[in-house]
Amino acid sequence: MRILGINALFHDPAAALVIDGRTVAAAEEERFSRRKHGKRPVPFSAWELPEQAAAWCLRRANLRPEDLDAVTYSYDPELARPAGDMGLDDPWDHLRQTYAREAPGFLKAALPGLDPGIVRFVPHHMAHAASSAFAAPDAEDSSVLVLDGRGERASHLAARRVRDTLEPLYAQDLPHSLGLVYEELTAHLGFLRSSDEFKVMALASHGTPRMLAELRRHVYPTGDGGFRATAVPWHELCPPRGADEPWTQAHADVAASAQAVLEETLLDLARWLHGKTHHRVLTLAGGVALNCVANSRTAREGPFSQVWVQPAAGDAGTALGGALLLAAGHGDDPEPMTGADLGRDWSEAELGAWLKTAAVAFERPPDIAATVARALAENRIVAWFQGRSEYGPRALGHRSLLAHPGHAGNLERLNDVKGREQFRPVAPMVLADRAPEIFDGPMPSPYMLFVHDVADAWRERIPAVVHVDGTARIQTVDPAREPLVARMLGEFEKLTGLPVVVNTSLNTAGRPMVDDPRDALECFGSSPVDLLAIGPYAIRRQDLFRASGPEGPGVDPQGPELEPQASGGGGVR
Repeated sequence: MRILGINALFHDPAAALVIDGRTVAAAEEERFSRRKHGKRPVPFSAWELPEQAAAWCLRRANLRPEDLDAVTYSYDPELARPAGDMGLDDPWDHLRQTYAREAPGFLKAALPGLDPGIVRFVPHHMAHAASSAFAAPDAEDSSVLVLDGRGERASHLAARRVRDTLEPLYAQDLPHSLGLVYEELTAHLGFLRSSDEFKVMALASHGTPRMLAELRRHVYPTGDGGFRATAVPWHELCPPRGADEPWTQAHADVAASAQAVLEETLLDLARWLHGKTHHRVLTLAGGVALNCVANSRTAREGPFSQVWVQPAAGDAGTALGGALLLAAGHGDDPEPMTGADLGRDWSEAELGAWLKTAAVAFERPPDIAATVARALAENRIVAWFQGRSEYGPRALGHRSLLAHPGHAGNLERLNDVKGREQFRPVAPMVLADRAPEIFDGPMPSPYMLFVHDVADAWRERIPAVVHVDGTARIQTVDPAREPLVARMLGEFEKLTGLPVVVNTSLNTAGRPMVDDPRDALECFGSSPVDLLAIGPYAIRRQDLFRASGPEGPGVDPQGPELEPQASGGGGVR
């Protein structure tokens, strides 16, 4: 079957295409619209669809809307209840149900030729669960936990996968929600809710959980697979912080306390689920599953031998999950994800044409990996644009900012480049076979969704990537899966003795991750980055506005002049 998955109702609108059980393409609308998270998660925006992402997914496979067998929409309005009946203060929530019911018509307008009769509503948390259980490797018999802010009427789902079926075991009804509690704290601390929750997790490392006893009165597991989480009196625990005000120790301590109670509750839910299923593998999805500190504690102290987290664990991932769930239900065998690089890419010729049109001086070195390794060894900051863009919020070696991990000042330097808070950490990428000697935690870790203790002997050698608590959120690199990144890491180690490179997302604060060549050039041109490695080409900051000779700017000195051409394949904007 040819199935287009759509996530649209709350936030992070996205589209994914699954053909005969194989994930062909997946992308978030923000990468096309350049609006962070695609839209704000308010009822008045619930009608907005990932129109550009959906159209691109079809172009990727040379399909027309009329070629599709089904379209999934990861919310079922028939399961919803009035907000007041669920204990939620959201008087306009009924708009979400209205817009969801009209989704088939909206999709027909967005994708001319689509038969609205093939649109299928998929329960929100079942889509989350399928995005993890069916995408994880070696998980034909596994358990799955979903935790987020909310779905139709619940905030959590525990289920088991048995081959191509998902069996729900428990769902926590609203208003109790770990995700909503964490969102409320995010807003109390002066950050943007449904966007900046990761900042609370980072801030927690600077505090102590001295308010944990008080929080346990409001957030706790019930022992039957569910929990209570609502009405936390944040104002009684610490004063609110204005968005432009400095954080205090009290703010860090309340963040640490909230982080601790989240971890405790998640661990209890995992133990309950294991008691029901006795599976070896646990998979996680939902926005709470992006909390890599909680994931690590679940992997370390929980009863499962292996924990796998969907790299697009937030609502964007439900586009993929809905499509996989329907595919499995119709007899297609869902194939596990082999990587998160499911977005757009460009050929060497297309990239060269972009650079020629942009009239920038560039070169084509013999080996871009070696060129980047030398620049990093010289303590340059490198923008790395290679292959297909990532699905989900993590930069995983396709749209990354890279730096030398051996200089402690590079943490502050990168945060300045990105324009973000100085308490935010950056992450290391490391060859998979070298990781165990440097980091202690779940391995492999290709999606940067766990934290690892850094070995004492290495903390002074790679200080830029060591967080204040002695941990690092690592990305392990498999040379068979990521040969170019692996070669760059190998060349860097030859020059420095360090098999680790700093990796953070290629964007600036408040903006989506870079996706296409224009985004890369704009980010590079407006940020103090020393080198842009875009495909096989290198652009150096000192040469950015320099003509490359009598033939004009943008001529590749290692090859023939590249003529501008229309983008094709993945290069369609």
